[in-house]
Amino acid sequence: MLENKVPEYYSDVEKCVDDLIAKVGKKIVLAAPLALAKPNHLLNALYRRTKLDQTLHFTLITAVSLEKPTWSSELERRFMQPLVQRIWEDFPDLDYVLDMRKKQIPPNFVLMEFFNKAAGWMGNSHAAQHYLGSNYTHAIRDAFINECNVVAQLVARKEINGDIMFSMGSNPDTHRDGGIFLKKERAKGKKVAVIAQVHKDMPFMYGDAVVKPDFYDMVIDSPDYHFKLFGAPKEPVNSVDWMIGMHASTLVKDGGTIQVGIGSLGDAIVAGIEMRHKHNKIYKDFLNSSGIYTKFQELIDSVGGTEVFDKGLLGSSEMLVDSLIELFKADIIKRKVYEDVRLQSVINDNDFNENQVKEIFTEIVGKKLVHTRIKKSEFDFFQKFGIFRPEFSYENGSANLDGKSYSLDMSKNENLEAVVASCLGTKLENGIALYSSFFIGPHQFYEDLRNMDEERLKLIDMRSVDYVNHLYGNEEIKRLQRKHGRFINAGLMATLTGAVVADCLDDNRIISGPGGQYNFVSMAHELNDGRAITMIRSYRGEGSKAVSNIVWQYGHTTIPRHLRDIVVTEYGIADVRGRPDSEVMKRLICIADSRFQEELLAKAKKAGKIDAEWFIPQQFKDNLPEVLETRLGPYRMQGFFAAFPFGTALTKEEIILGKALRGFKELAAQNKFAVMQGLISKSLGGIPEKFMPYIKRMDLDSPKTVQERMMQKMVLFALSSSGQV
Repeated sequence: MLENKVPEYYSDVEKCVDDLIAKVGKKIVLAAPLALAKPNHLLNALYRRTKLDQTLHFTLITAVSLEKPTWSSELERRFMQPLVQRIWEDFPDLDYVLDMRKKQIPPNFVLMEFFNKAAGWMGNSHAAQHYLGSNYTHAIRDAFINECNVVAQLVARKEINGDIMFSMGSNPDTHRDGGIFLKKERAKGKKVAVIAQVHKDMPFMYGDAVVKPDFYDMVIDSPDYHFKLFGAPKEPVNSVDWMIGMHASTLVKDGGTIQVGIGSLGDAIVAGIEMRHKHNKIYKDFLNSSGIYTKFQELIDSVGGTEVFDKGLLGSSEMLVDSLIELFKADIIKRKVYEDVRLQSVINDNDFNENQVKEIFTEIVGKKLVHTRIKKSEFDFFQKFGIFRPEFSYENGSANLDGKSYSLDMSKNENLEAVVASCLGTKLENGIALYSSFFIGPHQFYEDLRNMDEERLKLIDMRSVDYVNHLYGNEEIKRLQRKHGRFINAGLMATLTGAVVADCLDDNRIISGPGGQYNFVSMAHELNDGRAITMIRSYRGEGSKAVSNIVWQYGHTTIPRHLRDIVVTEYGIADVRGRPDSEVMKRLICIADSRFQEELLAKAKKAGKIDAEWFIPQQFKDNLPEVLETRLGPYRMQGFFAAFPFGTALTKEEIILGKALRGFKELAAQNKFAVMQGLISKSLGGIPEKFMPYIKRMDLDSPKTVQERMMQKMVLFALSSSGQV
């Protein structure tokens, strides 16, 4: 039996730490949410106490410890510092992150992350030794294996019908289940605590994220601990990303289900879907002119499509990325589902929409999915979903309103006709268009959620990751809801056998973690009409340092070869599900970069995996980066394929400067002589007027020292070399 009591409220985080130690003891194993909803002030206070008291032992189990960008040179500081101050403002640094960077972690503190910020802790021995390699759905289970006795997170607060309610906001993913588990452990006599820190700017999200205050034992609520939520800036979408996104957008089926992740590849696929819906003629023109539809027509027509989204999509994605909200606003994510097997099965079988209430009711009754004499629980079911009007009441087997009574004995046709004529609503209610478990994104995204009309916001149901990421538990309703599931994730490399590398290198250095990727791929194979789509950039590195990301073999895999499905690169689509090895290898070689195709083919032939007589078809032999530009260029002139399709917090000057300085850094690493020549040439003349806004942004328009004059020339050379100005 779970407890019901008023939580203890705190305006002083140090007092909360005092009471926490008194409550659970000096061995604290605390689970904090992935990314956004970490209670930074509580974690910092507890960490500082740990540094001061060697008898206290603090283990933090979490994922993606957020940190503001830093810089390693004066030139980088001039670019980054104004940007950091503008975007992150008073976001409090996590002290343990700062100490991890300096390799000064105290012996009585342990950080265990089940998912790292991409490449964030490579080379850090503490992170390497304590990495917790869990599937997302197993993360809270594994926290308790490691004796977790505290869960804590940021929450939103709102008054609903006169009662104060809390919402887990960005992170019901693990902490709803975690809080319930700990309360059960307390009933067994264990010392535990469930803690919330109220945050005024956390969007109040609905669904299972909403809980009563007594879900928590301790609540920190003070304006002293308010801060700007962490904003995740948008990554620019480059030509490779755009081509991957456009290929993948053709595999999404109208009336189906979609899952995507964060980053430039996620933005590219979503922007491609939006282009398909809003600019369908131009979208089709591009597919034809680029060769995408010509090469992969049969696959596209059978798996996805190229038409607009009349029926719309259901979003079912562990991460609610801001680009999914763009599809929500564009009326593409609009396919509503309902949490009742009877109702959802009737909708699926007959392709009913939410306005066909009469037909839905008649079908449910006709198929005897309810008793012939409708019971009170069945009346409540009809009323919950808007099939019966809300003003009716149930009494003695009848629906009653204003003194009129309608018999719910559906064995008599006249009763059925009377109910249909007088008792039914006009539209289904309590539908869900988007399931998700956590979110993080730019500040505009949070503002969109905070300002969204409540009726529309309730179409987004924030849930435990246990519900979203796999089929186990409530499997029948999940299968009915997730029809034509397209689970789209990114990988680093793919082997010619179809295995995918996404989270770790072959020397066991951790890039990130499996997260939910394995869950979604496995689920795609278990759904009759589901597909797992893995997006891979075909190569990495530039010039002579370029290497293929389609490889013969690799010493680590995230997704094993027996779960191979669809792989997409900027050069094409390889459907490798259920295919023999020779066909898998041929298809993957055809979408590899042409600079590496012959080498891959030679290895496959040498191993006897591909017949010696087989050669790469001519239509796949021009897979080169420069070819992509010729395909995208004409459409860029029309305003498509921009670097930031969904906007950015960066200014125009910062976008251009960032790209120019990155190019300068890469050139300096490759050819110092060329850089020196360029700097000398820039020392001989003045500053062209067109470069002045960028020089001023770097505070180098009036250099006072030799170092500042040199940095000014570096920026001029970088801008000139980039060709953007």
